[in-house]
Amino acid sequence: MTNEFQVQVLAFASLRQLLGRSSLTLSLSPGVTVADLLERLSGEYPTAAPHLARALVAVNQDYADRNHPLAAEDEVAIFPPVSGGAEDVTHPAEGVTHVALSADPIDPSQLSALVTEPGTGGVVTFAGVVRNNNLGRRVRYLEYEAYPPMAEAKLQQVVAEARERWPAIRGVAVVHRTGHLEIGETAVLVAVGAPHRGDGAFEAARYIIDRTKEIVPIWKKEVWAEGAEWLEGDYYPQTSE
Repeated sequence: MTNEFQVQVLAFASLRQLLGRSSLTLSLSPGVTVADLLERLSGEYPTAAPHLARALVAVNQDYADRNHPLAAEDEVAIFPPVSGGAEDVTHPAEGVTHVALSADPIDPSQLSALVTEPGTGGVVTFAGVVRNNNLGRRVRYLEYEAYPPMAEAKLQQVVAEARERWPAIRGVAVVHRTGHLEIGETAVLVAVGAPHRGDGAFEAARYIIDRTKEIVPIWKKEVWAEGAEWLEGDYYPQTSE
């Protein structure tokens, strides 16, 4: 049909594994919605159908609901609920913001230094570390996968939300690992600087890690002696998030 158009579909984590590919190009007819696309994929990949039914969808790196209409050259990302670098941005009234994805180990001292400035009286850090057990299983290692451009944008959004809630905080740095992580390695590190201990640094660090696990598209694969599993969350972001 001459009116058909193409979209690029990206699949992540367990859905990438079930579809057997990380991307595909689909030809669609005018009026097709996200729901129609998911129904088509469910027909073509029946083993993935139950996972597609609860998948999150982003169109052009923004969360989209099932009724969202698709258009030519859209980038449609499908992925499970998240389990859980961008450039440094300096805000004169706030201090530095640094968010990044990293395949290399995270240096806590480097991040603390990034958020420390002459007016900083305290720095709070939170490190998420790979442990050797979960749900009664002995974990061998973890693998993290991300949707980089959207993950970086959402990390910036999370920091902006924290700044709005606790305007006295200054420098903020968030780095999340990707790839293979051994037991004891740091998977994510949050560092927040503030003039005083009562200016919200503790609260902001907690908010940032909790919110990251809600809306930032990063997934965790847990590997143990008997097998492996992609761990999925249960939070479904709204389109406004």
